[in-house]
Amino acid sequence: MGRLAPRPLLLALLWLALCRGRVVRVPAGTLVRVVGTELVIPCNVSDYDGPSEQNFDWSFSSSGSSFVELASTWEASFPTQLYQERLQRGEILLRRTANDAVELHIKNVQPSDQGHYKCSTPSTDATVQGNYEDTVQVKVLADALHVGPSARPPPSLTLREGEPFEVRCAASSNSPLHTHLALLWELHRGPSRRAVITLNHEGRFRPGPGYEQRYHSGDVRLDTAGSDAYRLSVAHALSADQGSYRCVVSEWIAEQGYWQEIQEKAVEVATVVIQPTVLRIAVTTNVSVAEGKELDLSCNITTDRVDDIRPELTWYFSRMPDSTLPARHVLARLDRDSLVHSSPHIALSHVDARSYHLLVRDVSKENAGYYFCHVALWTPGYNRSWHKVAEAMSSPASVGVTWLEPDYQVYLNASKTPGFSDDPTELECRVVDMKNTQASVRFTVSWYYRVNRRNDGVVISELLAVMDGDWTLRYGERSKQRAQDGEFIFSKERTDTFNFRIQRTTEEDRGNYYCVVSAWTKQRNNSWVKSKDVVSKPVSIFWASEDSMLVVKARQPKPVFAAGNTFEMTCKISSKNIKSPRYSVLIMAEKPVGDFSSPNETKSIISLDQDAIVKLENWTDASRVDGVVLEKVQEDEFRYRMYQTQVSDAGLYRCMVTAWSPVRGNLWREAATSLSNPIEIDFQTSGPIFNASVHSDTPSVTRGDLIKLVCNITVEGALDPDNMAFDVSWFAVHSFGLDKDPVLLSSLDRKGIVTTSRRDWKSDLSLERVSGLEFLLQVHGSEEQDFGNYYCAVTPWVKSPTGSWQKETEILSKPIFITVKMDVLNAFKYPLLIGVGLSTVIGLLSCLIGYCSSHWCCKKEVQETRRERRRLMSMEMD
Repeated sequence: MGRLAPRPLLLALLWLALCRGRVVRVPAGTLVRVVGTELVIPCNVSDYDGPSEQNFDWSFSSSGSSFVELASTWEASFPTQLYQERLQRGEILLRRTANDAVELHIKNVQPSDQGHYKCSTPSTDATVQGNYEDTVQVKVLADALHVGPSARPPPSLTLREGEPFEVRCAASSNSPLHTHLALLWELHRGPSRRAVITLNHEGRFRPGPGYEQRYHSGDVRLDTAGSDAYRLSVAHALSADQGSYRCVVSEWIAEQGYWQEIQEKAVEVATVVIQPTVLRIAVTTNVSVAEGKELDLSCNITTDRVDDIRPELTWYFSRMPDSTLPARHVLARLDRDSLVHSSPHIALSHVDARSYHLLVRDVSKENAGYYFCHVALWTPGYNRSWHKVAEAMSSPASVGVTWLEPDYQVYLNASKTPGFSDDPTELECRVVDMKNTQASVRFTVSWYYRVNRRNDGVVISELLAVMDGDWTLRYGERSKQRAQDGEFIFSKERTDTFNFRIQRTTEEDRGNYYCVVSAWTKQRNNSWVKSKDVVSKPVSIFWASEDSMLVVKARQPKPVFAAGNTFEMTCKISSKNIKSPRYSVLIMAEKPVGDFSSPNETKSIISLDQDAIVKLENWTDASRVDGVVLEKVQEDEFRYRMYQTQVSDAGLYRCMVTAWSPVRGNLWREAATSLSNPIEIDFQTSGPIFNASVHSDTPSVTRGDLIKLVCNITVEGALDPDNMAFDVSWFAVHSFGLDKDPVLLSSLDRKGIVTTSRRDWKSDLSLERVSGLEFLLQVHGSEEQDFGNYYCAVTPWVKSPTGSWQKETEILSKPIFITVKMDVLNAFKYPLLIGVGLSTVIGLLSCLIGYCSSHWCCKKEVQETRRERRRLMSMEMD
């Protein structure tokens, strides 16, 4: 539970709430001013929110009882005659600071201005609420403050950086009241001024901006000397301390617990001039030193300081003569504590206090450049601090390093040159006649390819590979992929021999090749720097490019033979401009067939590759697997034999020969391909002639019916039925024309074996031999997909007098078109039955639902009013 406010406080709050109104305020307490100073009394009105300016009247009373008019912001005739004159001279004026605030300014205050000042504002309110005036008392004291320098005229101090100096100011007050003095030392440099240190009226020291560190270290101090002297002491002067020093003294008085500044006086005490320290640096301008020797550079210092100064010296190195470049490198440094900071091969020493030497041991080429000597002079400060009084940079010392560069020649030789495409190429780049190649020199190589462009005659060099000083090999764009694939091999056999090998030289590789051998010199930091490049004479890699030629000639040793004999054909090969050729042979046969689309058919029978591996290609006669032989007679001659020839083997036979050239490893490249002249097999026989035809009693059927197709074979000529057999195959083209590929349906060979192809619909097939020359194909449960053109292919087999079976040429029948129609009644029978059944069930279900709803759910009892039955009486009318 909170505490209740005291009763007097509650009453005061209640009075403020009831009597809230306008309040005029002036400074509380008593204002104290000194004769000759300016008096400023502010006056403002609180709780005023009007848009226009508030009017103010000022009155004065020396005793505080009767007031005379002093000044007004809205009525010019308001002041008395005495103050009218001072207002006109500008000694008294009113300055408005806001709509509700104004200040009374009285310049050059006199003793007669001591008294009471009242600020009032006219009331325009309907009811008076608040305080419309306020009074402040002003006391005027005589000027009892005396401020002056310690010497007149103000002295001018000339000194160097680091030297001490002090300035003094005298200040005292004979005021009858108890007043305090505050003192401020200011440094003026042209229009700018800086506060050095302040002693306020409460006796506290406060350093100015930028002097904090020097004040805390004791370098800048403010002391009192006697009762009225104030001394500013600087232990070590800096260049920033130059200027005019002023002593600013203000007098303060405590009135009713508040401090008031009653007056302020300033006086110029002294002028301090800081002379810059003279510092000049001299170094040797141009120096030449041999590689491997020592470099000695001196840095001589000249200065006008003889006191305790310490130099800080730094040697810089740069490739450019401009010392302001950021790329300069620090070689060695001597700090102000005489500690040397350098690397193992660089030494820094001093002969005396004004001469310093830089020694670089084992000079190399990288030490050539420009050297700079930078010097900074430091003087000791207060509390072990140091101040930099001067610094300078010398002019550049140019250092040249003379050295004996390696002398050598480069010789390029082609140890292997290609005679054909795909031959290897090997180039050897050797370094000969070497001089001045000590142990610190190593050689690397760069390989280039150069070719003349025919269109513009411009010679273009392309980089193949380059070796850096650390033996890192980098490939060019032309050779990068082939080097990764192992086609380009770059190697280093010895320290002075480099090799470049092309495993498989192509025609694009023809051109000029040259090598560039670079000499690298080892540096002090174990790095390698290129010192010289020598280019070899180019070597031309070229061979005459002629088209490969391959000719194959086939011949038949026995031109005439009968069926059952052996067919022999030899192929003689001649080639030109093919390197180390090997041949692969393919025996091809072009046979006349009864196909509808092409008159001839070319089949591959047997092949022999370049590695002498024999392979049967499209030889499908299983009974004569060993009936064909292809063999190599000589390097350029091959022989083909076919045993137990049959009539079906009739046709044109050729040799297709491919020449192969070896490439890297066991790989071969195809060089050329040629086809021989044809050799014809034509049997001179007067055997029977076979024909085939197809007919059907059901060319148009309904879906689901049986389709019957009969293939009839007729024979012209006398032939015993036991000496002939047939291979029968049925084909179908499921389209109205013959624009699609035929589909094999079923086949029956001469041994009675039936083979049926797989089908994607439900109909089934059966094939049977009805008689010796009739073959029946039946389609059971026909579908719409079974329509189309049907034909049979017959291959007769005739038994020769020797007892062997000879395969005759395949014959094809003419196609017959079969139509499959849809049975409309059967097609719609089941859908109609299903529809009628569903309609009946839905109707009965609807009747049942309606009956139940009307009987149970919607039943209402109706109360009928019983009526009396009265018989109507007949009435007679008169």
